[in-house]
Amino acid sequence: MKKGTIQHLVVWRIVQLPFILIAVYTLTFLLAWQIPGNPLESEGRMPPPEVVEAMQAQYNLDHPLRFYGEYLWNASGVAWLINGAEGPVFNLGPSLRHENWTVNEILLAGLPVSMTLGCFAILIALVLGLTAGTLSALKPKTWIDSIAFIVSIVGISLPTFVIGVLLLMTFSVWLHFFPISGWGTWKHMVLPSITLSLPFAAYIAQLTRSGMLEQLSSNHIRTARAKGLSEYSVVLKHAMKNAILPVLSYIGPATAAALTGSFVVEKIFAVPGIGIHFVEAVLGKDITVLMGIVLVYSMLLVVFNLVVDVMYRLIDPRMS
Repeated sequence: MKKGTIQHLVVWRIVQLPFILIAVYTLTFLLAWQIPGNPLESEGRMPPPEVVEAMQAQYNLDHPLRFYGEYLWNASGVAWLINGAEGPVFNLGPSLRHENWTVNEILLAGLPVSMTLGCFAILIALVLGLTAGTLSALKPKTWIDSIAFIVSIVGISLPTFVIGVLLLMTFSVWLHFFPISGWGTWKHMVLPSITLSLPFAAYIAQLTRSGMLEQLSSNHIRTARAKGLSEYSVVLKHAMKNAILPVLSYIGPATAAALTGSFVVEKIFAVPGIGIHFVEAVLGKDITVLMGIVLVYSMLLVVFNLVVDVMYRLIDPRMS
């Protein structure tokens, strides 16, 4: 793969990024504005009508188009660039339900936790999926292949909240191996990471198995074995290099899904990530928090897909 082609890909994706984010922002705004409820209501209590009217005017909650334009003006960094506004470059606004909290502060507090959980889940999924898929391909139609197939189907079929509750009841409530909830030590990370990783590991195992079976029956593998190369070299250095390409294509969306899909897992294990704030924002129509989280995760999805595309082209020079 030529270096210039990769640079062209990176530049083209960077050019596309603002348009993608604007499209996501517009769709999120249209959907979020239709959510029933009042973000100014706190625990079932409404402020006096004059206070509500003043707050609606302050946050443009009484004028959708004005809210759309002003929020985009601040969140995009244009306001900071043109007006020299104080504060963060990308100002995602104040939370409408959490007093004295801005969306930027909520993201800075919760995003590292969610990203740590998502990254550990993807690493576990890669280890489990690549190992299970490779063993299944090396031992087709054996008990190893059958067990790996059954486990992968269960991992794909079972919802994350079911897996999480089962692991929580087994290893925390009954066996007391891990804490029930919270965050702070490696023990707090084990069950949430495994819960989040299993569906991805199951799918990676199936992709790896299919790719390895195709590669192991190809002519260049037969040639490598005829030259007397060890099975280790044949499998890992020749077959795996091409068999892993579909897995790489899946990793970009999977990583973004692990971050966004951690919302349910964070709720089950009381992990202080973005998931709890996102759920609360939807239930309470905290539109600024909701839109800020969606925008950040959309940007991460584009970046992850770009990294995967670059890796794909570095591994497979035929891509152009």
